[in-house]
Amino acid sequence: MDSPLEAVAFSQLDGWAVDDHEAVLAVLRRSCVAILHLTADSHCQARFAGNLQAWRDVASAALTASPARQFFETQFQPYRVCDPERPEGLFTGYFEPEVVGSLKAEGEFCVPVYRPPADLVTFPEAMRQRHGLTAGRLVGGKPGPYFTRREIEQGALDGRGLEIVWLRDWADAFFIHIQGSGRIRLRQGGIMRLGYAAKSGLPYTSIGAVLADRGIMSREQLSMQSIREWMVQNPAEARALMWENQSFIFFQVAQLEDAGLGALGAQDVQLTPRRSLAVDRRFWTLGTPVWLDADVPAGDEGSMERFRQLLIAQDTGSAIRGLARGDVYWGFGDSAGRIAGPMKSSGDMYVLLPCAVAEELGLRT
Repeated sequence: MDSPLEAVAFSQLDGWAVDDHEAVLAVLRRSCVAILHLTADSHCQARFAGNLQAWRDVASAALTASPARQFFETQFQPYRVCDPERPEGLFTGYFEPEVVGSLKAEGEFCVPVYRPPADLVTFPEAMRQRHGLTAGRLVGGKPGPYFTRREIEQGALDGRGLEIVWLRDWADAFFIHIQGSGRIRLRQGGIMRLGYAAKSGLPYTSIGAVLADRGIMSREQLSMQSIREWMVQNPAEARALMWENQSFIFFQVAQLEDAGLGALGAQDVQLTPRRSLAVDRRFWTLGTPVWLDADVPAGDEGSMERFRQLLIAQDTGSAIRGLARGDVYWGFGDSAGRIAGPMKSSGDMYVLLPCAVAEELGLRT
């Protein structure tokens, strides 16, 4: 089978010469610290991961490299990703919603955000294959599915003391679940950062796709903002719609070193706005540099701008499936949401593989 990777020169990356290589090297260095702590057992088995030692060598070099552009051009080989299933690529955006919350259930603050329950079990690979569940609970010693979103929201976890914070609106909680993190402006003062801790193991269903399938919105109309507006106008139907997505996310209070950066991604490093990318880990290992060339929302209604720059794969997600598929982290708050919400862009994706990994995979020209 032909390789989906086509070797290119750095000079073929439109905009490469003017990107801020020093800024992205700082992002990569956070990934490098994580890579240097990996063991052979914990190294990703992605299709294009290669061996761990090759990544360790590049990670060690990155920590002291200068100048940044020369480091990237000598340590990596760029490849255009040619996805036969999605030739045009698909690039979306995500962000951290910021909402008001309370440390106590009081008045309108009645929607709980939960930490992981003790009976939520991550199943080993053999059990996953046998029962088709990544996580769930043991019932009579046998693996079974965990409670659905509807069951949890209707009280399945009441009385366990799992509540972290209370929000005013089920939709606020739902979109924090979709994004996997959030910033809570507490009534009692201060900001609480929520980070992903676990998920129930039940399948994820896109409520946007459900709205489109039912003819309520066209796929061209779908965005986080349009879905949220429909929910406000149709609160009873919105609650039932959210229950269509049985998957449920549990959170933890994130103690973050840098308040200016985002929540922890799947690589357990803080995400950087416009520089961190979620990818499909079946193909790419975390820490992989990725060049994107696509039109993205400019933040104004309907306007677009060209986005050409280097990002670092530091996260993943249930909906991020495919070779040429990426989810750009835009930051937090409404301004980031205005870009991330409507983003659904085609474009070109290039991965930078360490030269030793490219050699190992038989990709060097």
